[in-house]
Amino acid sequence: MPPVESPVTIRAGDLEVSGIYARPERPFATLVLAHGAGAGMEHPFMSGFTRGLNDDGVATLRFNFPYREAGRKFPDRPPAAIATWRAAMDEAARQATTHGDTGPVWAAGKSFGGRMASMAVAEGMDAAGLIYLGYPLHPPGKPEKIRDEHLYGLTLPMLFLQGSRDTFATHELLEGVVSRIGPSAALQWVDGGDHSFAVAGKKRDAAEIGASLAPAVTEFMRTHG
Repeated sequence: MPPVESPVTIRAGDLEVSGIYARPERPFATLVLAHGAGAGMEHPFMSGFTRGLNDDGVATLRFNFPYREAGRKFPDRPPAAIATWRAAMDEAARQATTHGDTGPVWAAGKSFGGRMASMAVAEGMDAAGLIYLGYPLHPPGKPEKIRDEHLYGLTLPMLFLQGSRDTFATHELLEGVVSRIGPSAALQWVDGGDHSFAVAGKKRDAAEIGASLAPAVTEFMRTHG
């Protein structure tokens, strides 16, 4: 039986955002997941990915950023996003303590959510590791506007999962960034995947696409936990 998805309220400063917590029996770790700029935690990709993790023994907490909660389209500025990340990690730790779970708590994000997670860790947020689902290294067609400065000071385990057709990360640039970060970082290309990990000619809905990424993530977490 799949774990029950329970709604939670996360307080970040003066704001409250929604979250969904799911815990399989005896999880070996918890993963907190943030959405990308264009869709919230309810997107099928997000739910499919977390359910795939639940099936492999990972408790999950996915959450909305304040702008999404308020129905706005433009993403929050980093200070607000980072404050929300801290609050979500605190909630995940509280849930783990409540259930007697002692495994590590990881941070993960789709695109914008992953970049904000890395910035939060660079500013001192505690996490066992980082998972990037399509890291937005630069805007499409603008490789000169690279977003990598804060990554080089991070020493925790990091997995970059990236579609090979993702226009937000030129192959050579991303491979160079991961190499410069050092042995704590790993890069896995999803052959034919775009920024949403959809593969041309391969008909799958967003939930199935999200779930397909879970095995690589749980393997990395088990290896580096």
